[in-house]
Parts: sequence; structure tokens; C-alpha cells
Amino acid sequence: MAAAEPKPPAGAAAARRLARGCWSAFWDYETPKVIVVKNRRLGVVYRLVQLLILLYFVWYVFIVQKSYQDRETGPESSVITKVKGITASEHKVWDVEEYVKPPEGGSVFSIITRIEVTRSQTLGTCPESARVSNATCDSDEDCVAGELDMLGNGVRTGRCVPYYHGASKTCEVSGWCPVEDGASVSQFLGKMAPNFTILIKNSIHYPKFRFSKGNIENRRDGYLKRCTFDEASHLYCPIFRLGFIVERAGENFTELAHTGGVIGVIINWDCDLDLPASSCNPKYSFRRLDPKHVPASSGYNFRFARYYKINGTTTRTLIKAYGVRIDVIVHGQAGKFSLIPTIINLATALTSVGVVRSAHRGLDACGGWGSHHALTCLSRWPQGSFLCDWILLTFMNKNKVYSHKKFDKVCTPRHSPGSWPVTLALVLGQAPPPPCPCPTDPSRPQEEGRSQAQAALPPRPCPTSALSEQMADIPGRGAGPGPWASEPSQQDSTLTDPRGLAQL
Repeated sequence: MAAAEPKPPAGAAAARRLARGCWSAFWDYETPKVIVVKNRRLGVVYRLVQLLILLYFVWYVFIVQKSYQDRETGPESSVITKVKGITASEHKVWDVEEYVKPPEGGSVFSIITRIEVTRSQTLGTCPESARVSNATCDSDEDCVAGELDMLGNGVRTGRCVPYYHGASKTCEVSGWCPVEDGASVSQFLGKMAPNFTILIKNSIHYPKFRFSKGNIENRRDGYLKRCTFDEASHLYCPIFRLGFIVERAGENFTELAHTGGVIGVIINWDCDLDLPASSCNPKYSFRRLDPKHVPASSGYNFRFARYYKINGTTTRTLIKAYGVRIDVIVHGQAGKFSLIPTIINLATALTSVGVVRSAHRGLDACGGWGSHHALTCLSRWPQGSFLCDWILLTFMNKNKVYSHKKFDKVCTPRHSPGSWPVTLALVLGQAPPPPCPCPTDPSRPQEEGRSQAQAALPPRPCPTSALSEQMADIPGRGAGPGPWASEPSQQDSTLTDPRGLAQL
């Protein structure tokens, strides 16, 4: 007896079947099928979705966003500033040249409101500041000679010396002496600072549209010498009081003058160039930019020194300045009507609400554009119907029946030369249904009638399971007319079910 051939393992056979199925499904072509469901509740949901899409495009896209315009963001801008005013501290009178840093008049500048002055610093040795970590000592052994602390004021000499005031001791350092907190004197300059005036001259240019404009009114009668900014009456007089800027930013001027802070002056140029140039106006806003409520980094200060010589010895005055830093920020966008974005957004809007359709099948079903019911029929070809299809195939009572009607499989003959044009036309719905088989004429041979009938047959349907045939039969078995029922037409049944399975 011949030895029995070993059977392949079941897992390998299943894997091969799965691979063959995936390979066969990879070459399938899917085309949508439309089912009109006569259900009022589902229709209300569908129309509401269409209405929301229409409102979104009409109100938000076209009215709010003005998507029919070509746009340019980030204008080319120049800013020139100038501060005027005088103030006094406990020891002297201060003018613009002393309390404005830097003096060039750029878009970022600082107005000093309080200073801590350390006078007559010279290069020598002196006690280190008590604020520096590990600076306090009890003896010389606590100080290491040559040690350099990056947060300190000099190189340590190795000696422990008495501090400037009190009974404590700190390590001696070699550097600019005396150190800052040992002999500094505080002076407040903010008494008259709220009345300082700031001129902010700004001009913008949109190169795409060749549009330029400035924020100063073109007048020759000395208008800027007697005006201050007012949003209603003097919009083109960009002269602001410092107290006005701080107040509009929501800050207390006295507190800000002691600790310092950063205030942003934002100039926004949003221009609709379809309107006259007089409608393109600057809009000013003010807000604090530095982190106010973070104790570790709140406030604003900086240091600078003034050098001079006394008896040939280089001496300096160190100033730690607190103040209000002004950052002028310019932004905006311009828009002007353009045909290209209008067509793109209009086509997107019409497609989303289901008006534009390029399928010839839809036009043929509607009777062409000249038909009186063309718009009504085209509205049944939804673009935003995903939600309604999900409800239809998931939550409806006969969702399996609808799923069976919505998804069909058509298998084309493998060995039928010359029949692929007819098959393609039948799949796309561009050919009339095949005629019903008629009784053969006695005068003609029976074989000739059979061959003509076989040539007119549509592509053979794929095998369907018994459950699918039962589902296809449910609507016609006495379910009765109801809100969920949907009967296919005779033409669709002939095209997709030539054997008459759905009419059993």
C-alpha cells in the first residue's frame, strides 16, 4: 500500500485562504449606490446637517472670514518713538536724555522710574555682599583665596573682614568697591512720570496690494503740538501719556514704577481693501507682557555705569534702574477680492451641501439639468450624509436590510470576449436594462433565440448567502408600508439582481 500523503496543517490552509481572499479583494472596484429612504425623522436630520453646513459657509467662511479675498499678513512696518517730559528726584532734576534708554527712539525703549545708585566705585578690595551665597564667614579659614563666584562681585582674597554695617563678617573680594548693596542709595523718579508723553510714529506697507498708510494725520497747522490721543476724536494723533498707557493695560502706576514692568503697545492694521482707504485705520491695544504674578521673575530692571576719573583714578557710578519698558508691536492683514479664492470656496460650499455633482449617473437619473425636478433629485446625492448613513446602518430597525440593499457585488464573466464594454456600461448605469426573455418564435431555431438571450444577460451576480436572500426578501413579505421601508425600483432590481432574487 502506498504511504498516505501528509496533510498540510490547518493553520497553513487558513493562512493561504486568507491570503487569496486579500489578494482577490485588493483588485475589487467599489462604486457608490444611492438609496432614497422615505423616513421623515432621518430626513429632518439630513436637512439639519445641510443647513448647518450652509450656515457655516455663508456666515463664517464668507462673511466673517471673507474667504472671497486674497490676503496678505504681516505688513512691512517702521516705528519711530520720541519721549518728552522732565521729573525730579530727591537729589536732582531728570530730563529725557537721562531717563530714556536707549535714546535712539526705536520700537523698544525703557523709561526709568526708580534707581539705586552706588557712587564712587574704584578697583580695590572690600567685603563681599551679604546677598551672595556662602559669603558670610567667622574666620579666614571660611574663605578660599582665588575662589570666584559667578554671582558675586569679585575674586576672594582669603580674608574674612567686617561687613559695611552691623556685626556680621563676609569674605573680602577684589573688584569694584564698594559693592552695590553696601553703599547704594535709592531715588524715585516716578512723581511726574505719568505725565510723560510718547509719540509713536508708525507706517505700514502691503507690497502685494501696493498699499501704504501711516498713523499720523497729514496736516501742516501744528496739529501734533496741541493734541493727545483719543480713540474717538483724535485717532491720528499718536501722542500717548505714559499714565494713560499703564492705566489701559490694567496696572497701578505707583506699584509698576517701583518694581518695573513691560507694557506692550499693539497696533493692529486690519484692512479691507475692497473699501476706500479711509476705512483702513489703526487699532491700539495695551497689555502687560512680563509675568506679573511670578515672584521669581516679576518686574523689570537693568544696570549701567557712568565712568570718570578723579586724580587719575578710574571711578564709576553704578546705577540699577527700575522702569517701564515699552514694546511697540505692529501686526495686521489686508484682503482684496480675488477670483481664485472665490471660486475655490464657492465650489467647496456647494459641494458640501450636495448641489454640485459630476456623476453622469446622477444627471441621467434626474433627467438632465433641464428637468423641472433636477434640483430636487440632485439634493438626494448627499455630500454630508455620513451622519445619516451611520444612523441608517446602525440604529434603524431594519439596518441589516438597508445594508444589504446599499452594498452589492457584481462579478464580471472571466471568459466572454467582446463583452467588457457592455459590462462596464451596466456597472456604471449607462446602458438600458436587458430585455426580458420572450417566447421563442416558432419560425426561428431555438438555439438562435437562446444565444441572443445569453448575449444580453448582464454580469452574473456574486453568490449570496441564504441570510442575504432572506434579508432581500423581508421588505416584500408583508412588512407593510412603514416609515422605515424602502422598495427598490423595477429597473434597479433588473440591473443588480437579474435572476429575480429580490422579488421572491
